[in-house]
Amino acid sequence: MMSQPRQLPNAEERQAIRDGVRAVVTKFDDEYWLARDEDGKFPFEFHKAMADGGWLGVTMPEEYGGSGLGVVEAAIMMHEVASHGGGMAAASAVHINLFGPHPIVVKGTDTQKRRWVPRLVAGEDQVAFGFTEPDAGLNTTRIKTFAEKVPGGYLVRGQKVWTSTAQVANKIMLLTRTTKYEDCRKPTDGITIFYTDLDRAKIEVRRIPKMGRKAVDSNAIFIDGLFIPEEDRIGEEGKGFSYILHSLNPERVLLAVEAIGIGQDALRRATKYARERVVFDRQIGMNQGIQHPLAEKWMYLEAAWLMAMKAAELYDAGEPCGVEANSAKFLGARAGHDAAWQAIMTHGGFGYAKEYHVERLFREVSLTRIAPITEQLILSFIAEKVLDLPKSY
Repeated sequence: MMSQPRQLPNAEERQAIRDGVRAVVTKFDDEYWLARDEDGKFPFEFHKAMADGGWLGVTMPEEYGGSGLGVVEAAIMMHEVASHGGGMAAASAVHINLFGPHPIVVKGTDTQKRRWVPRLVAGEDQVAFGFTEPDAGLNTTRIKTFAEKVPGGYLVRGQKVWTSTAQVANKIMLLTRTTKYEDCRKPTDGITIFYTDLDRAKIEVRRIPKMGRKAVDSNAIFIDGLFIPEEDRIGEEGKGFSYILHSLNPERVLLAVEAIGIGQDALRRATKYARERVVFDRQIGMNQGIQHPLAEKWMYLEAAWLMAMKAAELYDAGEPCGVEANSAKFLGARAGHDAAWQAIMTHGGFGYAKEYHVERLFREVSLTRIAPITEQLILSFIAEKVLDLPKSY
């Protein structure tokens, strides 16, 4: 899905974004993020600091309190957020604000935008995203959560999984069927999107214990008789699938740069340790067995960054970028993951200790290889769309 062309930021503007974001995120040190990894509490202080700095609305329209900037600026911002010890806990706490609510911006009425967007920009509302289902996974057309039309709105029943921030959110963006799959002419028909209050009397939220990103909760939710008023439907009934496509390529770019930022953070820690650690009367960083893998990881991270920026610039120029955005997500996640693992190996036994934080960064970055799309589907997409091979699924 293409955006309207816009002027790309120059080098000075890009650096200004980095400096502004860094001034906020560096107030939250390793001990803060280690504590959130231990207690699993949402980083409210960090979220508020980013809201106060105006960063939650960087991609939102200016007329609703945002900055009206593009994917390039958002990518620079999120790369910086992920580069200073917070990992995906820091990134996900704000990432969700950037393109998750994009259907509101694209298809919401002026009244809806005025109701919802300023509160998101100010950090007054937090939103959970109820898209994925246990039996559908990435095959979104097979979702079963159903919104039945009733007087004044819809009555919803169903369940979702991997719903982020549902422990703390007061709003939910919900993808439902309003026409059953078997009754639709096309699989993508009959899907409707809503943005409404997260009514805990009608939505049961169960936290999923997981490997990393503990501070940004993931949940299974069970919806039984949730009433959603008509005015909380986004766009036309049955057209919701096309609305979520607007945010897919930006989301892939942001995940890529977040993974790259975490990998670079881990790499910096590894090289610092390699300079300081002395074994057999020499710095371990003098050994090529330590040097070469770190140098290789640096190159992979830099190459992934270039692909991510290419995708972001194409999107902001209004050009097709699906190939580049998916490639950036694949390359960035792999490079970040491998750099974090090499950081553990460089630290040796101390890499296994929480005190040095690299094991936490490894757990944080692992998510980017799995979500929001698997490596295997990206490879299938590239094989079909770029190499002109037969569709495999």
